[in-house]
Amino acid sequence: MLVPVLVQRFLPDAAAVGDEVRHGLASTPARVASKFFYDTLGSRLFDAITALDEYYLTRTEAAIFAAHGGAMAAACGSGRPLIDLGAGDCAKAASLFPLLRPAQYVAVDISVDFLRDALMALQQRHPALPMCALGQDFSVTLDLADAVMPGPRTVFYPGSSIGNFTPDEALAFLGRARAACAGGTLLIGVDGVKDRAVLEAAYDDPLGVTAAFNLNLLRHVNALIGSDFDPCAWQHVAFYDAPASRIEMHLASRTAQIVRWPGGERSFAAGERLHTEISCKYRPGDFEALLHDAGFRSVQRWTDARGWFHVFAARA
Repeated sequence: MLVPVLVQRFLPDAAAVGDEVRHGLASTPARVASKFFYDTLGSRLFDAITALDEYYLTRTEAAIFAAHGGAMAAACGSGRPLIDLGAGDCAKAASLFPLLRPAQYVAVDISVDFLRDALMALQQRHPALPMCALGQDFSVTLDLADAVMPGPRTVFYPGSSIGNFTPDEALAFLGRARAACAGGTLLIGVDGVKDRAVLEAAYDDPLGVTAAFNLNLLRHVNALIGSDFDPCAWQHVAFYDAPASRIEMHLASRTAQIVRWPGGERSFAAGERLHTEISCKYRPGDFEALLHDAGFRSVQRWTDARGWFHVFAARA
């Protein structure tokens, strides 16, 4: 059995992380980047969100893969390295192995430690498939390690995470993804524009799981910079901004308060918001135009019966 190659390209810098968080808190409006949702508890809460009836995204995308996987494999080609961005537990990419028959599987996430166990278990199921875990913050750079095979590649970015970028940021990211394809194909999941009530329920469920996920960000910030945020003093807010075609998530201060951390503080008025996430939604034609602007061609698309979610294959 082969042994996965582990390459850690991103080295966390506690000082830089602290500076980023403090800079966001000092901004107007105050903000914290959504990547800070994912401490251990945050990751578990997000897994719980994906099981909610209201959170249609994960199961709708999975149904599209199940219904159209053969056509997607034909569009991407088989026998190529499969680069899985934001691999997590690697399950989504692994479900496509029988169709794509990759020459190599490369799981990319910010931490090799996070990927190690999933990749070791996957290697046992596919003992002859070369595998690599690449620890990298691919939202900033997509510089593939020497351990990744050259030649045309399939870059896989499911889950509609592209929506966490503004359109300008998404265009820059897609340009990096096109370079990483090396003449191959991008396979990407994108959430579509739909009824406001459906969208807002997906990000503000009645059980309050998404609220807990959002509020847990404050616990993580406390751990990162030594601040004294009290999650009980904040309220989850999520709404659809139709002109911008995006969901916004915030935390609203329940009362006037001062949040302190070593070397600084910030006053929040009652009702003042801390911005935590965006999730852009795209009409199919708008996202296809974005792909073309990033230099992709020969774009194909698959969707569900309601047209809620879309998977695109675009040739680099």
